[in-house]
Amino acid sequence: MLTISFIVVAYNAEDCLPELLDDLLAQTVSPAQLEAVLVDSASADGTRRVMDDFAARAPFPVKVLENKKRWLASGINIALCQASGEAVIRLDAHARIPANFLQKNLEALERGEDIVGGSVLGGDVSTPWQAVLRAVDTSRFGGGAAPFRNAGQARYVDTLAYALYRRSVYNTVGFYDERLRRTEDNDMHYRMRQAGYKFYFSPEIVSYHTARTSLRGQLRQKWGNGYWIGRTMHIQPKCFAPRHMIPAIFVTVLLFCLLLLPFTPWPLAILMTPYLLLDLVFSIKDGLSQPCGNALCMLTLPFIFPAVHIVYGTGTLVGLASGK
Repeated sequence: MLTISFIVVAYNAEDCLPELLDDLLAQTVSPAQLEAVLVDSASADGTRRVMDDFAARAPFPVKVLENKKRWLASGINIALCQASGEAVIRLDAHARIPANFLQKNLEALERGEDIVGGSVLGGDVSTPWQAVLRAVDTSRFGGGAAPFRNAGQARYVDTLAYALYRRSVYNTVGFYDERLRRTEDNDMHYRMRQAGYKFYFSPEIVSYHTARTSLRGQLRQKWGNGYWIGRTMHIQPKCFAPRHMIPAIFVTVLLFCLLLLPFTPWPLAILMTPYLLLDLVFSIKDGLSQPCGNALCMLTLPFIFPAVHIVYGTGTLVGLASGK
């Protein structure tokens, strides 16, 4: 009977963490197979209280730890040092999981795999604006091109989110690089691939991620993600797929076309015509796929998608320019 260490590193997650912990209590695997390792990254709200309350009522061991450095990589390393399970899984505090989530992961692992995972879908929405933010977070055009964002047949992929790892994988490749504040998974997964491990995608495994609750929060996240891709290029450039650099390339070419605009409009027209067509197609497609707010999505996404691309790409260029 394989034992699992369920890790959550959280910062100011008082509002969303209780739902994820309730999901953990509802899992179909035996409590004897579980331990929870909860790490509070110096939260200013009641996150630590939520963790302590959960530790008092959970039917399995719960370790509540502190991450004084606050950054995610250091928090994961603290959790890994204390985790005793034969397999390890880490979820964000904004995640939600169905009752069979861990069971489906274990079934995939028992087929002989070392790293398994599945689709990460958008969370539930109840208002039109939440639908817009969900669409931005999950759209392939908006930045959701990673394999775990898109369903399909069982296969090997280059990365996974909310994956289950055999503990032996970490014993081989070591801890997370604490110099990295947004791209620690990219670096870690590259090191795992270099060590010969494969990432097995199972369509039977499904989890959910709730998008940021404001457009400003979404754009700040995109800026930070892009910025740390640029910074990480100076530390571990081989850990990124070509898709990670597309926004930076787009912004660079756009700037070049704007510089040429006083002399000729054709480069800008050649760039923007197919881009705006894709923008419109995906805005309609992603807007219609939402459970509510379809009209609002189709009206706002054509403007939000370009903003996301420009913010993300500019962040990457600034990160590249800033060095290590």
